[in-house]
Amino acid sequence: MRAVVIHAARDLRVDQLASPEVGSGDVLVRLAVGGICGSDLHYYLHGGFGAVRIQEPMILGHEVAGTVMSVSPNVTRVKVGDRVAINPSVPCGHCRYCLEGKRQQCSDMRFYGSAMRFPHVQGAFRDEIAVAEAQTFPIAADTPFEEAVFAEPFSVALHAVGGAGSLVGKRILVTGAGTIGCLVVLAVRHAGASEIVVTDISDSALATARKVGADGTVNVASHPEGIRLFATNKGYFDAAFECSGNGRVVATLPEVVRACGAVTLIGLGGETSLPLSLLVTKEINLRGSFRFDAEFGWATDLLARRVIDVRPLMSGAYPLERAVEAFDHAADRSRSMKVQLLFDR
Repeated sequence: MRAVVIHAARDLRVDQLASPEVGSGDVLVRLAVGGICGSDLHYYLHGGFGAVRIQEPMILGHEVAGTVMSVSPNVTRVKVGDRVAINPSVPCGHCRYCLEGKRQQCSDMRFYGSAMRFPHVQGAFRDEIAVAEAQTFPIAADTPFEEAVFAEPFSVALHAVGGAGSLVGKRILVTGAGTIGCLVVLAVRHAGASEIVVTDISDSALATARKVGADGTVNVASHPEGIRLFATNKGYFDAAFECSGNGRVVATLPEVVRACGAVTLIGLGGETSLPLSLLVTKEINLRGSFRFDAEFGWATDLLARRVIDVRPLMSGAYPLERAVEAFDHAADRSRSMKVQLLFDR
């Protein structure tokens, strides 16, 4: 089978590998579409991120959907011919966090296309993959694979939004208008927010944010004063979702979030200094949000019924053999939001 393999920074190849073996409880899926994620781009452009580095060739990809080709005899969740989205998380099921129902924090998590452990966990950008039955989530015959693959990143947004409490009638700030930021816009609107403002340094990204439901946008590069207007009277926003991973952005949020409001950090970034006096005196709730768990099933359902419409986020699609071209397109933020790979076209 073909697979998209990263060997080193800027060394991405479409390699020929052995087809997977199907074990007990497994489902063999023929992949149809895969979405290129920010973490995939970090491996492609830099060979990793932070202290995480590529140490051996690794198949990339974790946002995928396809068709069931075969199932082991004890599988009952899906059958041959079913169209499915695949959850790329494989928690151990027996560590402290799994037993507490916090599987996104599993201490022995295996997540597709990750170099955080060695040997690396191989990813899903390949013609065929064998997955555990519990990782498969059926989608309707009329749900495009191109939309179903958003289940994984939308799960991230749902997990973040779900942890922030009720947002009904609330004013929300989203910083960072990349794919996750725009999916957070969709999630907070679905959660009942009355007003959503998005900030970024890219006009094209902000234009996409407006397409998915942002009421207002601010380019903080060309109009840095625009966000300061929200700092009066102890802050304007009831809650903020930080999706850029920029530490300087994080430090400004306590100024524009109202007293007793909440800040949720989703973007991964480096070290930064925080205005602790503001966090304390305004009693702001600061929390992180990482990955997802049960939200994957919710995301699949909302996308399948098109309650959530992700079509404005699609920037282009390339056949698997043009993977390098696809990654270069995805890395150009001025013209891309979500670039996808097509496995069977």
